Amino acid sequence: MTAAITCSKTFSGYPCCHRQWRHSGHCRFVHGYSRSFTCWFRATHLDEHGFVVDFSSLVELEAQLARQFDHTFLVNADDPLLAQWQALHEQGALDLRVMDNVGMEGSAQLVWQWANALLQARDGGRSCCYRVEARENEKNAACYAALPDWFSS
Repeated sequence: MTAAITCSKTFSGYPCCHRQWRHSGHCRFVHGYSRSFTCWFRATHLDEHGFVVDFSSLVELEAQLARQFDHTFLVNADDPLLAQWQALHEQGALDLRVMDNVGMEGSAQLVWQWANALLQARDGGRSCCYRVEARENEKNAACYAALPDWFSS
């Protein structure tokens, strides 16, 4: 990576639960965390305010995070109990979100996609998100890092 000016923004306080149904240990059980996400941004040049990314302009991303992760129950699309989870959702017992991968790795990649969709549409390729850390607690996190194909440094 060539020299670049970067910044990061942390979004926190998203209590949700999930299960890793394929895991042979205790992770197969429903359990929860208060997730947080740190996004790292870079830009080809600073905006008119001298920012890589104006944090106040990330309200849409923050709302997307809240919709997906705030007091929700996350399950993998191939969870064998999906029909039961959907029935509980319909009964109002849980707020279900179905994902390809509910783990921190999948969550980091999903947030990276959301951040870059927002930035590409808004900034026309001037800025991008090149890394997201998804954290389930102070001990455990996963990162997804890549430059989007449309970003030219």
